[in-house]
Amino acid sequence: MDFTVKGCQVFSQAENRFVSADLPVRGNRADASFGVSVIRFNDCVLLPGLVDVHVHLREPGFSYKETIAAGSRAAARGGFTAVCPMPNLNPVPDSLESLDMQLDIIRRDAVVHATPYGAISKGEKGERLADLEAMAPYVCAFSDDGKGVQSASLMKEAMLRAKSLGKIVAAHCEDNSLLAGGYIHDGEYARAHGHAGISSASEWRAIERDLRLVEETGCAYHVCHVSARESVALIREAKKKGLDVSCETGPHYLVLDDGMLQEHGRFKMNPPIRSKADREALIEGMLDGTIDMIATDHAPHSTDEKSKGLRNSLMGVVGLETSFPVMYTHFVRTGMLSLEQLIRLMSINPARRFGLPVGLSEDAPTDFTVFDLKSEYAVDPDAFLSKGRATPFEGMRVFGECLMTVCGGRIVWQK
Repeated sequence: MDFTVKGCQVFSQAENRFVSADLPVRGNRADASFGVSVIRFNDCVLLPGLVDVHVHLREPGFSYKETIAAGSRAAARGGFTAVCPMPNLNPVPDSLESLDMQLDIIRRDAVVHATPYGAISKGEKGERLADLEAMAPYVCAFSDDGKGVQSASLMKEAMLRAKSLGKIVAAHCEDNSLLAGGYIHDGEYARAHGHAGISSASEWRAIERDLRLVEETGCAYHVCHVSARESVALIREAKKKGLDVSCETGPHYLVLDDGMLQEHGRFKMNPPIRSKADREALIEGMLDGTIDMIATDHAPHSTDEKSKGLRNSLMGVVGLETSFPVMYTHFVRTGMLSLEQLIRLMSINPARRFGLPVGLSEDAPTDFTVFDLKSEYAVDPDAFLSKGRATPFEGMRVFGECLMTVCGGRIVWQK
């Protein structure tokens, strides 16, 4: 059905500002989920649908952790209209046949746009390339997320192949030889509490290697979940050289540092929450444009898998339902970012880089979200639509509540 949204300040991408306007929506005529022609809000903002290029929806293979249905509903509730699921699945999408299994579930169950990644290597084992040519028309990029590609020669081959296909290589940058059995940041908290630490070098050394390969190949390259200050410096210099490089970081790396850790699995993720100096460098990189976008690395696990403390819990936290309010509360309300800048980091920049629809542009005017920015509440994992509950933001008071999300002209979340 068609409907009109009234009572919002609407973000104008062309003017990069908010305007008072009614928004007519040409809806999905097969959708009869809402029976009125006018939806009125009071003093809210209407934004282009948020875009997250780094999520784990766990299907096929691990539906006890998350499903595409539950994960995409969580995305809608968080204001996202487009997500990119990572390929560490069973089976790994390393061929058109295995990718089709994931695409079938997406077509059946996803309530928002979901464009998956194809794996870089067969089985994400880092030994030989996946069938990149066959998957290229259906994926947003190629990644072995969850595992760093250890072989420089294989990564160079992947970059050359991806370049020929017009696709991005999105790298989980981790040098296994530098991990030393660590599971949280190798910093003051780890030393004070007897934990094995993950060095920052395990991340930035891998980025350093890849950037040399980007210079050789001319490949479009994206660094996933940047966490270390050295990584920010390397990417900043690569951009100054004119390399085709982009990167993301997550809200937890921008808001938390290892001085805030607790002995609970909800503070354990890979890469880990690092030092205050790292957090400050990430913020600087976000403000000066080195960091292009915010991504959640939404990675649900079962309650049992996350209830074994920092030492024994699995790595990964959820983020789709907290990302915007956490960023808005800590960076827009404090004056560090404008709301327009946050929209670019969480919608326009990731959409453009990965070739995804931008919600309020002419080609996709019916992907948007409405937030009440004055609504204050405490993050409550028990209220999540995701099957995952582990978040380091549990109990944090935040501003910004999603009241409605529209994707493809269809209301996919409404409070």
